[in-house]
Amino acid sequence: MSIEREKELIILIVEDDPGHASLIMKNLKRSGLRNKFIVLKDGEEALDFLFQFLRRKEPERREGDAYLLLLDIRLPKVDGIEVLRQIKEDPDLREIPVIMLTTTDDPREIETCYKLGCNVYITKPVDSKQFVEAIMRLGLFLMVVKIP
Repeated sequence: MSIEREKELIILIVEDDPGHASLIMKNLKRSGLRNKFIVLKDGEEALDFLFQFLRRKEPERREGDAYLLLLDIRLPKVDGIEVLRQIKEDPDLREIPVIMLTTTDDPREIETCYKLGCNVYITKPVDSKQFVEAIMRLGLFLMVVKIP
């Protein structure tokens, strides 16, 4: 079952830890999502993808597809807060929903992310069992949420 909508929702996972990226995808699928996933390993790769592929409407991009970004804060090259800032400042990209998915629970960083325009902020539990449960719940949430 995939998110019910007329256009395909593609989930971008920006995560530098391959184990976490794999665990996120696996458990979103276990929750029932059947969407396409694209994993980007650092902030620079995420910005390149967003600004080159999405913004310029590359030929491989199907018109009408929607994107959702699961974004870690602690990333190499460009951190997640800067990625969020650049996305939300760009008139072509600002409508992309961004879910911060990070181990950071610093109230100042949470406030900064919301001020910059993140849609949801989720702290990854350190315990692996709780992490899996949190991702499964996120998957259930994504199955019912409406994305522009």
